[in-house]
Amino acid sequence: MSILQKINVYRRIVTHGLTKHIGNSHKKQNYDLSQKIEIKRILISRPNHRLGNLLLITPLVQEIERTFPDCKIDLFVKGGLAPIIFQNYKNIDSIIELPKKPFNHLISYFQVWIKIKKQRYDIVLNVSKNSSSGRLSTKFADAKYKFFGSSDTEMELKYADYQHIAKYPVYEFRSFLTKLGFKATENPVPSLNLKLNALEIAEGEKTVKELVKNDKKTISIFTYATGDKCYSKSWWEEFYEKLKLEYANDYNIIEVLPVENISQIGFKATTFYSKDIREIASVIANTEIFIGADSGIMHLASASLTPTVGLFSGQNQKTYEPYNNNSVAINTNIGSMDEWIKTINNILAKN
Repeated sequence: MSILQKINVYRRIVTHGLTKHIGNSHKKQNYDLSQKIEIKRILISRPNHRLGNLLLITPLVQEIERTFPDCKIDLFVKGGLAPIIFQNYKNIDSIIELPKKPFNHLISYFQVWIKIKKQRYDIVLNVSKNSSSGRLSTKFADAKYKFFGSSDTEMELKYADYQHIAKYPVYEFRSFLTKLGFKATENPVPSLNLKLNALEIAEGEKTVKELVKNDKKTISIFTYATGDKCYSKSWWEEFYEKLKLEYANDYNIIEVLPVENISQIGFKATTFYSKDIREIASVIANTEIFIGADSGIMHLASASLTPTVGLFSGQNQKTYEPYNNNSVAINTNIGSMDEWIKTINNILAKN
């Protein structure tokens, strides 16, 4: 670990300790409801650069658009992916980006915080409960109403899926609005959605046809993931043989490769490689089902509105599992590969 990495780890520990109580005074805050409240501009704070974490705030953005169709939404994020992810979201007005490596871009880092302070917001929402930068930005922003991301025990009991990282911000936002006098809603939480347009989907269809060169339907798989979420080569090779045995006659199988250009099955399947996340999503959108471990690409598949089978071996399934569009999560610590094939068959039968 480099000196800068060690400093960054220490910085996170210190800032978390200093910021964990920020916003506690707002939990029981009373609001003046004697005047009509108008919501014209909202800031969503999610200072994270990872693909999955940014895709997981798309349901909240959709919820805001549905509730306040003319509202302008600013995003406080990290890195450069957000403009690509939200390019087809009409209500997104400004994307305020923290540099991915603050110590290498100190001037840009401080300019971002100044930019947050200059804009006047009606509501600022911190999406991540454990984000020190999220709490600080919420505190720092000039806003009438602030939500710092504190857990709500009552809602945890009310919603069985409250733990999901894409869903609880929506539930919290709805609850927060009722405190401002707005009517409660119980609509289903929106799906992750990249909002691929017709041209992108058509290009994805063209790419798939060029890859498979036949008229059979196609299954997409992603065999890579980071850290302990990544299944071994032997695990994937066995599972891939099961998939071939079950589907080779009726379906093509293509492997979407990660940016690292790694295959856990030794590139045995037809492969697709791209660094363009919208191009990747457009290809997945033209497949019948996506199968892969918990990763940013799994969330990208879900955001392409393709039935997604998420493979989980850790304790975070309820937090990150794919949902809607006939998607399911499989706990690979339970059951057999044959049973998981049956689950996949049930999804394919619905398509």
